[in-house]
Amino acid sequence: MTDQSYGNKPLFVDLNAGEDQESSKIESMCINCEENGITQILLTKIPHYKEVVLMSFECEHCGYKNNEIQPGARIQDKGCTLKLTVQNEKDLNRQVVKSDAAMVLIPALQFEIPSNTQKGVLTTIEGLISRAVEGLEQDQPLRKALDPETATKIQDFIDKMKNLKPPFELTLDDPTGNSYIENPDAPAKDKYLTTINYTRTKEQDIKLGLVAVEAEGIAEDDDEGDVADLNKEVLSFQSNCSKCNSPLETHMKLVNIPHFKEVVIMASHCDACGDRSNEVKAGGGIEPEGSEIILNITDPIDLNRDILKSETCTVKIPALDFELCSGTLGGKFTTLEGLLTDIKGQLSMLNTFQLGDSSRMSDNTKMTKFLSQLDKVITGELKVNIILNDPAGNSYIQNLYAPETDPELTVRKYTRTAEQIEELGLDQLNTDNYSMTSNT
Repeated sequence: MTDQSYGNKPLFVDLNAGEDQESSKIESMCINCEENGITQILLTKIPHYKEVVLMSFECEHCGYKNNEIQPGARIQDKGCTLKLTVQNEKDLNRQVVKSDAAMVLIPALQFEIPSNTQKGVLTTIEGLISRAVEGLEQDQPLRKALDPETATKIQDFIDKMKNLKPPFELTLDDPTGNSYIENPDAPAKDKYLTTINYTRTKEQDIKLGLVAVEAEGIAEDDDEGDVADLNKEVLSFQSNCSKCNSPLETHMKLVNIPHFKEVVIMASHCDACGDRSNEVKAGGGIEPEGSEIILNITDPIDLNRDILKSETCTVKIPALDFELCSGTLGGKFTTLEGLLTDIKGQLSMLNTFQLGDSSRMSDNTKMTKFLSQLDKVITGELKVNIILNDPAGNSYIQNLYAPETDPELTVRKYTRTAEQIEELGLDQLNTDNYSMTSNT
């Protein structure tokens, strides 16, 4: 790529047909005639999707042309496993974002599309199956000539795939965390879709080209003065903007939350696109039990309560039939109003399929109505219950009456289920002893 100084401009800019966008040009060999052609590279963002790298090649000698798209989004902190029960024909139209690294499994057919065997694609459930069928059919004429027996077996399997009808299970496993299956009931929870965020193995990190950094902990024999100095110090390290991928500096500090625990707050500001972000990590590790915190909003002052939402926490608003899955928005230390505003922004700007010019009218209307109700909660006009359920026990809502009991705040401790232990990456031994306690 040509040397280029971006200065304070984002690396990835919005795709806009009305403006000339800057691209880089390089000479590269034509695979058709082996002469030199020109490849143009454009870093851009597709609205309501993510960052991508567009590449267009043209050879003036033989006229050969080729276009290609590569994902430009960063690898997420955790991988994700999406398990969908395809109930009916309508579910076949669910839109899917599948990255290069994602694996697709259909247990009913004992069929698997391994990771890195297909390019990243934006399609539907039906499109995933059709694309797999096309790949199997591609070399059938050659197989019939060279190995008729194998060709017959593959043809039988192709026929099974073409005749596959709901209901059936489909699993999408992506160690990059960048794959997605549409929820047609958003913002309500999808009862047929299960999302599990997991910590990648060392082997997966190696395959993705990540560098494992082993943190050096504080020695147990450190004196109190060293710990006090660390609490006062603001550490900085180089990273990339989550919005435009431009280089920036992230600041990190240990903070002790009164009546709770110590946390690590990381904040960054991007000079290129103006994005500001903060993320929180629990400083004391995972708690022995999970926690469910229920806040009954009775007064607008409740919106000013400090709130810590860890990355493993789900947020529920039963009155709006809404649930924010764990992993969404990452860890946050803010106010209740700030958290609700972030949720609204996530749904308004980053929802892939429910908003925008290409959305279905019914979906758009449903989302618009929900956002209107959420606005009433943010302004204090609508009184609801907010539930934080964190299997790691690292989430918190400020007690305005501390150290006395808060009449509007209920905190329940529970024993984690085997599934929650697995998702948190804890030891799986003796998981039969784990069960969720009663909420009564």
